[in-house]
Amino acid sequence: MAFTPLHDRVLVRRIEGDEKTKGGLIIPDAAKEKPSEGEIVSAGTGARKDSGELIAMDVKAGDKVLFGKWSGTEVKVDGEDLLIMKESDILGIIT
Repeated sequence: MAFTPLHDRVLVRRIEGDEKTKGGLIIPDAAKEKPSEGEIVSAGTGARKDSGELIAMDVKAGDKVLFGKWSGTEVKVDGEDLLIMKESDILGIIT
């Protein structure tokens, strides 16, 4: 199934963090925080001004991004847990 977000929304796959601390301790799943780093799976066309003019998106599929801890809505697409969020919830692009 293909999924394309509408307007200024993006579909994001979380990138899992390290399983161990720098000291070598293994972090159990229950103690892990949800990562705030992800990869854009797909993006909408952009928002529209009141005049109807399209505001292009600054992110595209494949970009690695940082987003707020409580950003987005969790959805399941093709059995994979993903997030849908507005582009404004993205804090920056990782290069």
